[in-house]
Amino acid sequence: MGASSWEYVTPCKGSVEESLEALHSEVFQELYGNDNTYRCLEELWRDEEFMGEEGTHSILDIQCVVRTTTAPSRHNADDYGTLHPLAHDRIVHHFGTGRPTPGQFEELLTRARSANRLPPDPEETLLDECRMRWTGVYVLLYTDGKPTHLGIFGYSGD
Repeated sequence: MGASSWEYVTPCKGSVEESLEALHSEVFQELYGNDNTYRCLEELWRDEEFMGEEGTHSILDIQCVVRTTTAPSRHNADDYGTLHPLAHDRIVHHFGTGRPTPGQFEELLTRARSANRLPPDPEETLLDECRMRWTGVYVLLYTDGKPTHLGIFGYSGD
């Protein structure tokens, strides 16, 4: 099927984990709400054959938040299905500030999509910061100096 990129801007719901859980609920409803294939997200995740071979090509392929900014490794099974924070220095590199806004995030995504180059170059676009399939990256976004949203992006598939 190939790899798919995905991006979201979602409201902060207290913690990153709570925000991810709320986004999971929303996306699960969109993809499977009118389908009898899976009754809940946990049932989807228990389908190891589907999740291991195909996945949803969405944020539903990400099961947990990790706090390390160290890049995930293809050689560590525990790194698959994780959402990592973008390192502060990389946030400043891309946004020119440590407190980017949802609008700035959307603008950088638009620029990154239009660049459409291979292979990824970490100096070029925000989307290049996620280099491993089946993982994602998040950035805390601010409105009027307060954290209000998460910008999330990543890849699923092979």
